[in-house]
Amino acid sequence: MAPSDTPKKPFHVAVCGGGIGGLCMLIGLLHQNISCTLYESAAAFAEIGAGVSFGPNAVRAMSLIDPDIKKGYDRIATGNAWPEKKNLWFEFNLGPKENGWKDLEAPGKEGQKIAQVAALDVGQSSVHRAHFLDVLVKMVPDGVAQFGKRVDKVEKKGLKMMLTFQDGSTAEADAVIGCDGVKSRTRQILLGEDHESTNPTFTGKYAYRGLIPMEKAAKALGDALARNSQMYLGRHGHVLTFPIENGETMNVVAFQTKMDGKWEDERWVLPMKKEDMFSDFEGWGDSVEQILSLMENPDVWALFDHPPAPTYFKGRLALLGDAAHASTPHQGAGAGQAIEDAFILSNLLGQANSVEEIEKAFHAYDAIRRPRSQKVVATSRDAAKIYEFEDEELGSDLNSIRRRLEIRYNWIWNEDLPKQLKKAQEIMGIKAGL
Repeated sequence: MAPSDTPKKPFHVAVCGGGIGGLCMLIGLLHQNISCTLYESAAAFAEIGAGVSFGPNAVRAMSLIDPDIKKGYDRIATGNAWPEKKNLWFEFNLGPKENGWKDLEAPGKEGQKIAQVAALDVGQSSVHRAHFLDVLVKMVPDGVAQFGKRVDKVEKKGLKMMLTFQDGSTAEADAVIGCDGVKSRTRQILLGEDHESTNPTFTGKYAYRGLIPMEKAAKALGDALARNSQMYLGRHGHVLTFPIENGETMNVVAFQTKMDGKWEDERWVLPMKKEDMFSDFEGWGDSVEQILSLMENPDVWALFDHPPAPTYFKGRLALLGDAAHASTPHQGAGAGQAIEDAFILSNLLGQANSVEEIEKAFHAYDAIRRPRSQKVVATSRDAAKIYEFEDEELGSDLNSIRRRLEIRYNWIWNEDLPKQLKKAQEIMGIKAGL
C-alpha cells in the first residue's frame, strides 16, 4: 500500500461492486493513497462459479496494481501438472467419435490432437474464484467496505456525486466507479435504461459447469488428459477441462449452442438434468462421456455479453470490468480485462490532483480501454465459432484451425501495459492542458 505519510488526494471515490474487478480497483486506489469506499450489494464478499483462468497480461496487471495481489495469486494458482506442458494454455483435441456427428462428416478421429497453444511464462494459470477473492479481501482494511448496499441511483448533487441504495440509505463521493457485473445498474444509469447497448445479450451459447475430484478424473482419463488443460472441439459444442485447487480438482465447462438463439428464462443459472447434458453430447467420444459422467453438482449457465457501449464514463461516473464489457469466457480473458482496467484507472486517478481532473482521468481511461476490451468481447464470440466448427472461413478444416489457434491470442497476452498507461497519461495530460 501507499506510504501512510503521503498526503491523500483531495477527493473520495466510491466503488460499486465487490467482485474481482471492484476489489482490484479498490486495492489500486488504496495503493495510490486515494480515499475510497466499496459498496457491495451482498451481505458479504462472495464469488459464484468455480475456476477462472488468467492470461499472462492479467497476471502482469496484478503485479502492476500492487505486488501483493500477484504474491497472493501465486500461492493459490494452479497450472498444468507436467513440467513439459508448463507453458501450454490448452491442448486442442477432436471431441466426437469418428462419424459421430449427424450433420457433418467427422474430419478426424476422436482424441486427435489439433493444436497446442502456448502462453509463455504463465501457461494455463487458474484459480478457484472464491479463493482468489479471499486473497483480495485480505488486502482491504477494515471499514473500507460496506455491505447490503445495492445501487439504485447515482446523481450529481451540487459538487458531489450522490449514491442512493435500494435500502434507502445514501452516500456521497467525488467519483463513482461501477463494478457491478454483467447485470450492472450503474451501466443502466450511465447509458440510459432504453439505450440499445445497455442490456446484456444472449450469445446463443450455454454451458454446463461442474467439478471433478482429480483422483477420479485421473483414474478415468489418465494423468496426461486429467492433470493438464484440455479442450475438446466438436460441432456446435466444445468441452474444456483444467486443474484448480493445487491440482486437487478438475474444473469442467461443457459448452453447447442453443439452436433457436433464445434464452427466455429470467434466471441465467439453472439446475441441470444429467440426461439433458448427455443428450446434448450424444455422439461424442469416450473422454468427453467420462468427463460428463463424473461431474459433481453440475448446473447450466446461459452466456450473455454486452453490445459495445459508446462510452465507459459520463461526468464523474465510470464503468469497469463486466459492467463495462461483459464477455463470454471463450478466450479466458474477461476477468483479466477487469484487472487491466483497474491498473489503468487507478493510476490515472493517482495522477489527478483535484476533483476537476477526475473527469479527465475518466476520459483517458475510456479512450485507451474501450477499444481493447470491446475487441476482446467480439473475438471471444469468434473463438467459440472456431472451436465449434461454425466459423465460415475455417469450417472443420483442422489444419487451418490449428494455424489460427496458434496465433490468435497473442495480441491479448502480449499487451505492453505500461505503454498502454503512458498513452492514457498523454491523453490525460493533453486534456488537462499540461
